[in-house]
Amino acid sequence: MASFHFRAVAADGKVRTGTLSGETEKMVAMELRRQGLAPVYVGLQPKKAFQLRLPSFVRGRRKDVLFFTQELSTLLNAGVPLDRALAITAELGERPNFRFIVSDVLRVLKGGKSLADSLATHPEYFSELYVNMVRAGEASGALSVVFERLAEFENSRDDLRNYIISSMIYPALLSLVGLGSILVLVNFVAPRFAAVFEESRIPMPLPTRMMLEASRLLRAYGWIAVVAVAGAGAVFYSYVRTAAGRLWWDTLRLRVPLLGGALRRAETARFARAMGTLVANGVGLVQAIGIAGAILNNRRIAGSLDAVAQGVKRGEGIAAPLSRSGQFPPLAGHLLTVGEETGHLDQMFSRMAEIYENETRAAIRRFTALFEPMVILVMGVIVGALILSMLLAITSINEVAV
Repeated sequence: MASFHFRAVAADGKVRTGTLSGETEKMVAMELRRQGLAPVYVGLQPKKAFQLRLPSFVRGRRKDVLFFTQELSTLLNAGVPLDRALAITAELGERPNFRFIVSDVLRVLKGGKSLADSLATHPEYFSELYVNMVRAGEASGALSVVFERLAEFENSRDDLRNYIISSMIYPALLSLVGLGSILVLVNFVAPRFAAVFEESRIPMPLPTRMMLEASRLLRAYGWIAVVAVAGAGAVFYSYVRTAAGRLWWDTLRLRVPLLGGALRRAETARFARAMGTLVANGVGLVQAIGIAGAILNNRRIAGSLDAVAQGVKRGEGIAAPLSRSGQFPPLAGHLLTVGEETGHLDQMFSRMAEIYENETRAAIRRFTALFEPMVILVMGVIVGALILSMLLAITSINEVAV
């Protein structure tokens, strides 16, 4: 038997620390519970001191969960009892809705449920991955460590998501401004030229006639085009919400040049980050694959994980089935092979997540670097053609006047 260091909370709310002999961390945690103590940490090494961090007030559901995870990790590592840590986190929450969620979690916890089961009562905030991580932490007696890793996981995922969104803002804004400029020219400027030519009966140049005809059609039938586009969008949205439609759409997106590669790398990074967090906390490999697959956005890649899980059940490991799936970059299989050979699969998953998060950022930079000049070129050609047709019209008027 080994000697384990522990940190636990007694019934009077005070923190107890010491060492206890046992075969595994789980058995030591069970013994502490039998003695009336709530284990916060059990491990071979004494818990290092933790520096208190200032709360970071953020908005949005994901930001609320990130704030909750960071604050709970801070308080538990500082030795604050779990129920008191939840009460403090509820008071520090910025949004009333989330303060109510945390208070309700605390109420369920005091009713005799475990923290994992209490969090599971609000699946709209706490995912299956999150709940299973907490359940593994409670079973192993390393709850504070689990919240540290969950905070790192949520932070990394949030950083990557924000980077992708911020990278696409400028191209989207550029497209909207260009489209708005074209609509203004066609709907408001072009009709004025039409009125001038109708009054003067001057022959119009061909580019001008084409522009005026496009303006007339847009003003006469534009609403039909808007209704048709809206209807097509509604049909497409309804189809994509079905299982077959979502699979078709996710497959199509992966085949788009540049963008498909970026999406594949982003999904690989998300999968690896989740697997590294789960495996490091003792969650079984097959169960971890199922949980990690559920948080992926792309159903084509997530569906390929069923065959990976079957391969793990057959004793093939995870590297070979993952490579056979054909949905992950080739390097991922090689990295996991090394992780299996060295016995550090959790560390290799974390390393793989870092690699593909960096590659996702690089792929997004390449996509935006190509997309932005393409938008500028297309919009410039259209606007330039409209302006040129107007200049030709003005020139023809001046020639007739002379």
